[in-house]
Amino acid sequence: MKSWTILITQDSPQGEANLRLFDLQSGRLVKALYQKKVDSWCPSWSDDEKICVRSVNNELHFYENNDFDSIANKLHMQKVSDFALSPGGQPSKVAVYVPGSKGAPSFVRLYQYPNLGGPTAALANKSFFKADKVTMQWNKKASAVLVTASTEVDKTGASYYGEQTLHYLAVNGETALVQLAKNGPIYDVAWSPSSSEFCVVYGFMPAKATVFNLKCDPVFDFGTGPRNAAYYSPQGHILVLAGFGNLRGQMEVWDVKKYKQVSKPQAPDATHFSWCPDGEHIVTATCAPRLRVGNGYKIWHYTGSVLHRFEVASGSELYEVRWQPFPDGSFPERPIKYQAAPSELGTTQAPPTQAYRPPALRHLPATASSKLHEDEPPQDLRPGVSGERSLSKTALKNQRKREAKKAAKQVK
Repeated sequence: MKSWTILITQDSPQGEANLRLFDLQSGRLVKALYQKKVDSWCPSWSDDEKICVRSVNNELHFYENNDFDSIANKLHMQKVSDFALSPGGQPSKVAVYVPGSKGAPSFVRLYQYPNLGGPTAALANKSFFKADKVTMQWNKKASAVLVTASTEVDKTGASYYGEQTLHYLAVNGETALVQLAKNGPIYDVAWSPSSSEFCVVYGFMPAKATVFNLKCDPVFDFGTGPRNAAYYSPQGHILVLAGFGNLRGQMEVWDVKKYKQVSKPQAPDATHFSWCPDGEHIVTATCAPRLRVGNGYKIWHYTGSVLHRFEVASGSELYEVRWQPFPDGSFPERPIKYQAAPSELGTTQAPPTQAYRPPALRHLPATASSKLHEDEPPQDLRPGVSGERSLSKTALKNQRKREAKKAAKQVK
């Protein structure tokens, strides 16, 4: 366990060793270190706890086997701002972010421990502009990283919340800019547990959601809707697209093998969502301090049925909800069901909404109304499935030429 505090007093103007590492089994203080900056203060361990990394004054210090009395290795770079250690076993890999300065671009580099020095040590390198901060996400197999680069201000004036771009880096050296089909912010990025694809929720509302493969080609477009989050099941066979926070809590449950929608439940005022390790059940909760009224949680089956509901007493608050953890592989993937699971509490499928009509007009026949935003339908973008993407580039070019000639003859 680690803890970080900062305390400066008259007797100790330099502060004290404020980064403390404890042995949880004995409660013994293992090591106390100085950590001045709050950014990237938290050390990171590999899954087997053989390697620990912490950021210290533009350097990454590596410790082995929890021996914090000696630094096993260092990665020194100018102005290292953030890092992300890969999941899984050895050899561990680390993604390092260095912000741009004086007209130079920002960049992210991947290294494999302990090969950290020399000009050819980097496994991959991606440079980019427009980045005040980044979020780096490794996939489960530690074969690639997704980097969401963000700026505080959008100089074009299109968004109050700045700009975001998404970049892909693989340990084999491949890099790419993920091309998104709609302008606007990137709300969420989620890796599939299979590490073979990822989902991005992006664009001005109603937001788009698209699944990409490892070539950063779009595989399936879920269309547009009120959503800002994506959650893969632990087995990777189900994807939930949800709209929480300032949205009304609509969830779309998808079978990502057949790309078929399973259910569309609704969890209003939810501040927390998580999958059960069995890949069959979901918990949504309303917790403080985000919301201090109506606290409680619901356990769902992915088909939309509410199996259990708990509400805290008036005047009380719920702070956190967690599933009991299990080792990976404890629950095998099960066939997906499309019929709602039986439940005494029923389902909460989102009811169809209708436009408001004044009382004086309600006895008249309904007329077609125009929407502020027309929702785009889902679209399968896999080659050979539908449309023009099943054709080669040459065949597609020839087809368009024939269509243009045919249209010209009809005009004449």
